Amino acid sequence: MNTSTNAASLYHANLPQLSPGTVGLVAAAHIGVLALLMVADIVPAPTSVSTLMVDIIRPDAPVEKTPEPPKPAPVERKPTPPRPVKPLPQPVLAAHTESPAAVAEVPVVKEAPPAPPAPPAVTQPRFDADYLSNPAPTYPPLSRRMGEEGKVVLRVHVDPSGRPSQVEIKTSSNSPRLDQAALDAVWRWKFVPAKRGDEPVAAWVLVPITFNLKN
Repeated sequence: MNTSTNAASLYHANLPQLSPGTVGLVAAAHIGVLALLMVADIVPAPTSVSTLMVDIIRPDAPVEKTPEPPKPAPVERKPTPPRPVKPLPQPVLAAHTESPAAVAEVPVVKEAPPAPPAPPAVTQPRFDADYLSNPAPTYPPLSRRMGEEGKVVLRVHVDPSGRPSQVEIKTSSNSPRLDQAALDAVWRWKFVPAKRGDEPVAAWVLVPITFNLKN
C-alpha cells in the first residue's frame, strides 16, 4: 500500500507544471476543433426526440330520457248558486195617537195687505196754451236804443187757480231793464195749473223769455 502511494506521488511530481493561461488555450483549441467537425457534418448533432401522447376518448353512453307524466286535464268548477237570504222580521211599531190638545197649533200666516196704489203723477203747469192769450213782454225803449238783447229765465210758482203766486229770476239777462220787463209781463199771465190726477195742485215752473231786436 505504501509502495503504490509513493509511486503516484513520484508520477505527479514528474509532470510538467502548466500555467492557467496555457490551460485556457488548450480548452479553446478543443472547442474550435469540435465546432469545425459539426459544421462539416462529420459529427452528427444530437436530435431531440419528442414523444407523442395519444389519448383515446370513448363516447359517452346514451342517456335514456324518462317520459314526462301526462298533465292532468283542468277541472271546470261550476259556480255554486247563492243561498237565498231570508228577510229578517221587521219590528212592529205600535201606533201612537195624540189627542188634539197635544198637537201644537199651526200658526196661520196672514196674507199681507195689498200695496196701496201709486199716487198719480203730477203734471207741470203750462203757460204756452193758445187759449191763455198771454201778452209778450214790452221791450223797454231805452234798451232798444242801446241795442240791449238777452234771455231771462224766471222761476214761477203757480197756485191751483192758475195764477202766479211767486216769480223769481233764475238766470239774468245782464240787463236790469230787460229782467224787470220780463217780471212785469209774467205777473199778468195765466197758467194751466199742475194736476195730480184730476185735482189741480200748486207747483213750480220755469219760464224762459228772450229779448231780440229782430223780432
